[in-house]
Order: sequence, then structure tokens, then C-alpha cells
Amino acid sequence: MRVALIVVAGVLALTVAACTDSPAPAPRADSTAPVLAPGRPGEAAKTLSPSEAAVAVPTQTANAADVTYVKDMIVHHRQALDMAVLAPTRAESAQVKGIASRIKDAQGPEIQFMTDWLTEQGQSAPEHHAAHQGMAGMATPEQMERLKAASGKDFDRMFLTLMIAHHQGAIQMSETVLRDGAHMRIEELAADVSVTQMAEIRRMQAMMPA
Repeated sequence: MRVALIVVAGVLALTVAACTDSPAPAPRADSTAPVLAPGRPGEAAKTLSPSEAAVAVPTQTANAADVTYVKDMIVHHRQALDMAVLAPTRAESAQVKGIASRIKDAQGPEIQFMTDWLTEQGQSAPEHHAAHQGMAGMATPEQMERLKAASGKDFDRMFLTLMIAHHQGAIQMSETVLRDGAHMRIEELAADVSVTQMAEIRRMQAMMPA
């Protein structure tokens, strides 16, 4: 009987030891801390509770506003590149050449991103010289021809004037999709376009020749 009790006691001791040595439960990600949600351009940030934050994430389903914005912005960006590539040989101001280079370096990759996104959505990118009548901020064919023929300070002034209007149009288009769109990646793109191009407008206004 003593032997049996000793055996049972040993088994119980091993069981308790095994339970004691088992890893502690992994910490849970539950939180009661508020979440700071940045506002859209021109709007203040908002403080959300965890339950509000859980439903505040934009959907990954694109709608017509997203697709229209991306297709139009590809056309819009392409004209900006057509303008920017003229600056190295026609501009007089080193600052104008610099801002043109920044625009080309930023908007080229954005065109590729938007083209890839359209492919993911089963959509095709617009043709390079797609119609853009009525699109905000776009230079007319006549204005583009005059820009190509200009040089020196005349080019600098015309380039800055057209590109400022061009950027203002892009911001207007971005504000529309931020209001009406549904896809998070396009919301992020539009917010970035708004912030970046507003900063570039201020730089271009400062370098406008007298």
C-alpha cells in the first residue's frame, strides 16, 4: 500500500511540475487606449475609441470615383512630365530646372503605381494622348506649343504659371476622390498628392520671375 501511495504521489508531483513549467499565455492585443486618426486635408485629427477605430478603416473595394480619379490622374501626370522634360534645355533658372526634376522623379513612379492598380482592378490605363477636355488644371494644346517654343525667363514664367495651375487641378481632383472614393490605397495616394503638390505650389510661387 505504501509503495502504491509513493507512486501516485510521484506522478502527481511530475504533473504539477509540468504544469508549472508550461509557458505563460501570450499577451493579448486588446486595448482600451484611444486611437488618433489623422483628418483629411484641411480637417483636424480625431480621437477614436478602439471600437470606433475598428470600423473606421477604409474598405479595399474600389468604386467608380476611385477608377475615374486614377485614370484621369494618369493623363494629368503625363502632361506634367511633358512639361517637366522641357526644362533642362529651355529654362534659365536653376530653381525651375530643380522643381521640374522633382516633379518628373515623383510623378513617373506614381503613374506606374496607378497603372498597376488599374490592372489589379481589371481596368486598362488610358492612351498616352487621351482626351482631357475639362480636366482641372490641364494646359491646352496651344499653351503647350507656346511653352515648347519659349526659352529663358519667358519659359520660366510660363512653366511656373502652367504648372501651378496644373497642381491646383490635381489637388481639386484629389479632394473629390477623398470625399467620394472607397479604396484605401487611392485615398493614401490622393492625400499624398494634395500635400506634396501644395508644397510645390508654394515653392513655385516664390521663384516666379518679376
